[in-house]
Amino acid sequence: MRYRRAVLAAVLVGAAALTVAAPAGARSWAHGAEVRVSSAGVMAPLPDGLFHGEQRMTAAQLDLALQALAAPTGAAPVQLGGGAVTITRFHRAVVAQLGLTDVGEAIQSETARVGLAPPARYGDEVVARRLGLRFNHPEREESRELYPWDEITRSEAAWSLARVLSLTPADVQDVRDTFSRYVLPDLGPRERRALRIAASRIGMPYIWGGETDGPRGADGPQAHGGYDCSGFVWRVFKLSGDPAGRRVDGRTAASQAGEIARGRRLALDAIRPGDLLFFGRASFHSTATERSVDHVGIALSADFMINASSLGAGVYVQPLFDEWRRRSFAWGRRIL
Repeated sequence: MRYRRAVLAAVLVGAAALTVAAPAGARSWAHGAEVRVSSAGVMAPLPDGLFHGEQRMTAAQLDLALQALAAPTGAAPVQLGGGAVTITRFHRAVVAQLGLTDVGEAIQSETARVGLAPPARYGDEVVARRLGLRFNHPEREESRELYPWDEITRSEAAWSLARVLSLTPADVQDVRDTFSRYVLPDLGPRERRALRIAASRIGMPYIWGGETDGPRGADGPQAHGGYDCSGFVWRVFKLSGDPAGRRVDGRTAASQAGEIARGRRLALDAIRPGDLLFFGRASFHSTATERSVDHVGIALSADFMINASSLGAGVYVQPLFDEWRRRSFAWGRRIL
């Protein structure tokens, strides 16, 4: 994605400018980002000269980072005033510093209006994920993942703040333009029941093969609580006991897509809330295979879906009108 390329470029520039001291053999997974934010004066090594990415970020450290981000723009810095800095609180502060609190509030209000009882973090998480503020750890390192209520580490904060340094005014405007279209239709009781579960998991991490809220799944342990794309569908419709889940037998996106006859497939303009949406290289009339169908999401409206993806580093809301997403749409499936 565009934002991942931008972050990589920013990190490489910073790495050439400064080396953050670290014990031999203990370089952080976020070393490049730590270098970037250190060289930009957004986060500093601790008094011993080391960055200590493994430590929790304090409110005072985040206050200083927000002051540094605000200085070039002349905006007033957001101040936390103490307390633990969870992932949720970190995202809320950064979203506020970027002047997007009103967008998050509008998303929160609209989601509550249709009866989805979103958690208080919902709107800010939707905005933060659109901005690309979270890093998705590779499968072998998924134990590093954090829940929304976990305290953010200095490495995780550095990666996110390096992303903020790479943002342009156009990136911020994109969030406004995208979610100006976030209008949800009125929902029936079946749609509301399923989508409430989906909305309540906003910000949960992406875990390959994951399907449960904690590290012990129905079929054995998983690396960390969280979901992959089809595991999120499994959590919402199967593990919740929703009657609609009886219609879903497959565990992968391809198998869920292939369980219905071709004549029951839905075009994108026929999508309703709660429908399953399948993506990949498959065309509308082709056979679903593991190579041709590689992603599934759950429709919130004709314009948005909620899904678990490594691209958003977890459960997030994605517009269906992004051109690349429209091009990869295969078909939809109604189960409610």
